[in-house]
Amino acid sequence: MSETSFNISVLASGSTGNSLYIETDKRKVLVDAGLSGKKITSLLSSIDRSPEDLDAILVTHEHRDHIHGVGVLARKYHLDIYANELTWQAMEKSIGNVPVEQRNIFDMGKIMTFGDMDIESFGVSHDAIAPQFYRFYKDNKSFVVLTDTGYCSEQVKGVIKNADAYLLESNHDPNMLRMGRYPWNTKQRILGDKGHLSNEDGALAATEIIGDRTKHIYLGHLSKENNMKELANMTVTGILQQHNIDAGGQVKIMDTDPDKACDLFAI
Repeated sequence: MSETSFNISVLASGSTGNSLYIETDKRKVLVDAGLSGKKITSLLSSIDRSPEDLDAILVTHEHRDHIHGVGVLARKYHLDIYANELTWQAMEKSIGNVPVEQRNIFDMGKIMTFGDMDIESFGVSHDAIAPQFYRFYKDNKSFVVLTDTGYCSEQVKGVIKNADAYLLESNHDPNMLRMGRYPWNTKQRILGDKGHLSNEDGALAATEIIGDRTKHIYLGHLSKENNMKELANMTVTGILQQHNIDAGGQVKIMDTDPDKACDLFAI
């Protein structure tokens, strides 16, 4: 058994596009491809990886900032695409033709064995047809991707508890959002139960899911208009410390970027 179970990079995270790279000894996978194929290729190159090495793309939901490059990459590199059936129906016109042998159904609430890892899907509350995110398992280690949800239900908290690392949504500061230039209906959507987690909401969810294994939390899907990295990090760190969680010590709070890949990290 290798000491490292996963190597992971948040390639891009934000309102303009999202993609995460995760690899094991036997598999290399993207979660979402919400930027152009050219941009994702460039981001992979920045961590010394190539789209030719990829085995698959897991899709969370059909919004453009998660699927923009899916079709192009699937066709060019003959990649398997995994999504639940309703998401396939919702995104088909947007991603164009994908050969039938590359189209795979990954039902919500199921666990799929993929090479040398297991992947568990779970549903979230977001204004998409059937949004789902993923927990990856290998060698008694695990990693969770959770963005694009209006709240974190007790059921979801149970599924994602005590992972080694997380990509967790920290989308907006509520005051910045309320004072900002978005139309009121857009503000209501973001603040609602099918919108996005605020800095505070993400932090409070984190206090209930962090366990003795947890070492890293990457703050994801920050709004360019309604948040700042420093504010998100400060808010989450403060709330964790209020709950007697050693943020910066036991648990490191990490930033992500909308157009620059994070360094590969191992768990």
